Amino acid sequence: MIKKLFAKYFELTFWVAAIIALAVTNPAAETHFSLCPLKIAGIGWCPGCGLGHSISWLLRGNISNSFNAHWFGIPALGIILWRVFTLTRARLSNSNSFV
Repeated sequence: MIKKLFAKYFELTFWVAAIIALAVTNPAAETHFSLCPLKIAGIGWCPGCGLGHSISWLLRGNISNSFNAHWFGIPALGIILWRVFTLTRARLSNSNSFV
């Protein structure tokens, strides 16, 4: 039963938690924990660096800083929100059973 719940709700929970985490994170802070494997390895440049800051700025309504942090932040947030919407709709259409 736990495996079914995990399989059914993990992705939806992950994306909602990620959006909440980016909404409460201060993008203007000097330092923060990074999950970037290239940054952890000591490589200074990464094509995805700034994407989290961009989404965080966008959630605060600052489009200019969002675009300056990473140009793909705006479309990425749209894609993530669309995925949350489709996952929620799929789970609600099957709401006659919890598992």
